[in-house]
Amino acid sequence: MTLDAAWKRVHAEAERLRPLHLREMFAADPDRFAAFTRGVDDLFVDFSKERIDQGALDALLALAGAAGVEAKRDAMFAGAAWNLTEGRAVMHMALRGGAGEVVEIDGQDVMPEVKAGLDAFLKFAEDVRAGRARGSSGAFTDVINIGIGGSDLGPVMATRALRPDHDGPRVHFVSNVDGAHIADVTAGLDPKTTLVIVASKTFTTLETMANAAEARAWLARTVGEAAVGQHLAAVSTNLDATGDFGIRPERVFGFWDWVGGRYSLWSSIGLPVAIAIGAAKFREMLAGAAAMDAHFQAAPLAQNLPVLLALIGVWRRNAMGWPTVALIPYDQRLERFAAYVQQLDMESNGKRVTRAGDPVPRATGPIIWGEPGTNSQHSFFQLMHQGADVIPTDFILARKPRGASEKMHGLLAANCLAQAQALAFGKTAQEVEAEMTAAGTDPEEIARLVPHRTFPGDRPSTTILHDALTPFALGRLVALYEHKVFVQGVIWDVNSYDQWGVELGKALAKALIPAALGGPAPAGVDASTAGLLAALKG
Repeated sequence: MTLDAAWKRVHAEAERLRPLHLREMFAADPDRFAAFTRGVDDLFVDFSKERIDQGALDALLALAGAAGVEAKRDAMFAGAAWNLTEGRAVMHMALRGGAGEVVEIDGQDVMPEVKAGLDAFLKFAEDVRAGRARGSSGAFTDVINIGIGGSDLGPVMATRALRPDHDGPRVHFVSNVDGAHIADVTAGLDPKTTLVIVASKTFTTLETMANAAEARAWLARTVGEAAVGQHLAAVSTNLDATGDFGIRPERVFGFWDWVGGRYSLWSSIGLPVAIAIGAAKFREMLAGAAAMDAHFQAAPLAQNLPVLLALIGVWRRNAMGWPTVALIPYDQRLERFAAYVQQLDMESNGKRVTRAGDPVPRATGPIIWGEPGTNSQHSFFQLMHQGADVIPTDFILARKPRGASEKMHGLLAANCLAQAQALAFGKTAQEVEAEMTAAGTDPEEIARLVPHRTFPGDRPSTTILHDALTPFALGRLVALYEHKVFVQGVIWDVNSYDQWGVELGKALAKALIPAALGGPAPAGVDASTAGLLAALKG
């Protein structure tokens, strides 16, 4: 089947199913739950509340086949230069051992170097934890990681997610160039017992280096210029720049061009996570990701969890025309997971041209957003239940709590399942009327309130269950979403591994800095920007 024919088949299935309500689909198929659930080990995915049936799923699987998902997956894992606009391989899987014992890039096995790099930054993490790597006044009690984008979102997300595993120094994060961020983080910390990690591959990222300079000055005011180097480490490949900044070479840890920033959690970018939870548990997180790599490589398309999640996303975005996805983890410790996946997905597949540079003929990456349940139920869920737009939802829930009572976790789980149920099936006007009549409500009041109390339902969701949010489970979950993004990029025929869209604003900001600091507006600047620069001066 050609790709065009596969797309036509998908759209035909969508038109066939569009008039059906999820209530009807469940009523027509008593085995629907069994037919549309998949799992591997304790990870379980229920997509029975999506508006699909077997015919639609078959069409989506045929689309994956026509797009060459399996062959392109194998090419990526084999070290092909999959990031074609920058001529780079895409091999973050190698960092967690999920790409085989031998990984050749440009004819060279990179695994010895990968293993040495992993051992080096994990040894440093253990030295910090044990007090062997010390500051000017002894062991470190606090660590500040300074980065932005992939150098911040992954470590922040993982550190908060794995809070029950923390047994090292306290770890803090600074990313925003707004001076309030570093001021608030450093307030109350003792520079004499604080380690600052500067995470920037090139050691030139504007926001990161501005914050690094502020942190360095904060340290120097207390420990003195001569001792500043004892309080600094870096994740970078620019040894000249880190040396000029005063960072010892043995405290600089690099990674490779074939690791994109938003895929770099598994590299030395994960140093603050390793300091918080220790090397052994960091390796457990890597093992979880490697397990998903193995599943993604080996499982048939119809059983392959990243492929199925990707196809559901394509169905939502292209067949049904729903532009956004709410990502709702029912786990407070996953409070930054939606923000992490925002970058992973939207920076990867937010593209308008194909890999060949031609206009993409259809919508690509969805808008990802969300917050943890149950807080989100009391804010934006109103729009999700009764608003004019359909917003597909991914729910994430653990079977068992970590460090919380079974009773509290039961309340949490009941809320998660209830929200998915309410979104799918809603509440009809007849049900509302019967309920109010049974409660003795006046008929005129019933007639007035029924429209306000009716829920349309037919709002799709997928629920992801796992046993508990351990380091292994977190690594597996992140890799699940990584590979989902890859599959969707293949189907949309975009390069998921460059991010030219972030460059223009950075270049323009650099040109505007002198004016924002009080100087004249740049020559030729547009009238609006010139006016705003003037207004900033008051």
